[in-house]
Amino acid sequence: MKIAVTGKGGVGKSTIVGMLARALADDGWKVLAIDADPDANLASAIGVSQDRLAGVTPISKMIDLARDRTGAHAGMGSHFILNPKVDDIPDQFCVEHAGVKMLLMGTVDHAGTGCVCPEHALVRTLLRHILTRRKECVLIDMEAGIEHFGRGTVEAVDLLIIVVEPGARSFQTARQIEQLAGELGIKQICYVANKVASEQDRAFIAEQSRRCDLLASLPFDAAVQAADQAGVSFYDLAEAGRERAHSLELTLLDRIASKDQPKEQMQCA
Repeated sequence: MKIAVTGKGGVGKSTIVGMLARALADDGWKVLAIDADPDANLASAIGVSQDRLAGVTPISKMIDLARDRTGAHAGMGSHFILNPKVDDIPDQFCVEHAGVKMLLMGTVDHAGTGCVCPEHALVRTLLRHILTRRKECVLIDMEAGIEHFGRGTVEAVDLLIIVVEPGARSFQTARQIEQLAGELGIKQICYVANKVASEQDRAFIAEQSRRCDLLASLPFDAAVQAADQAGVSFYDLAEAGRERAHSLELTLLDRIASKDQPKEQMQCA
């Protein structure tokens, strides 16, 4: 099972991925959680302490590893392998906590559009390997987009979750992501509404998502912010966090297990 989670910054992607990762692990799944967001917050959402995370370098920033695996040399114009060996990287560089393996992937900073560098080749090949070769449940906390995906990876994604909050800008970003995902061929796309605090919020979400596939709606909870401030997982801080996580897990598993697409599913274009 391969799940990618994206959405506008600040909507709660990392919190949701962390909740799902912990719930799935507690229910016996082998879980690999990938933080592919440059604003890396997934570790604390899973419950990894800052002390354990100190000194961990994102794969995308491991320049020496990228050069070693691709055979690249320093300087412009060097030739290198576009499909380097990556099968040992997830287990070698992951951080384990509460049954969850977490890999800090990061993103590659490009000098220009379309740049291909050793680090980019390493990250793209690694993601393709994880999505097509690894047998565990994979959860990817992505930035506001799907730039990591390319040929050979899109078809391996079982579900793309776009997280939204009750705000016009959030849905505007979500529609752009959904359109691009559809163009790339991702077939299962759904929304999760987060931080829903009032009847007005619920009405707004209902109106904005009436032509979308809304998987779940999660309430605003001050305990999420308290967990973030304390640097701990919402899953560990509150019983409500565990209950909410397992409820979302069941909803997700039901969707993945369903052979039929939702009858009313259509793009929010």
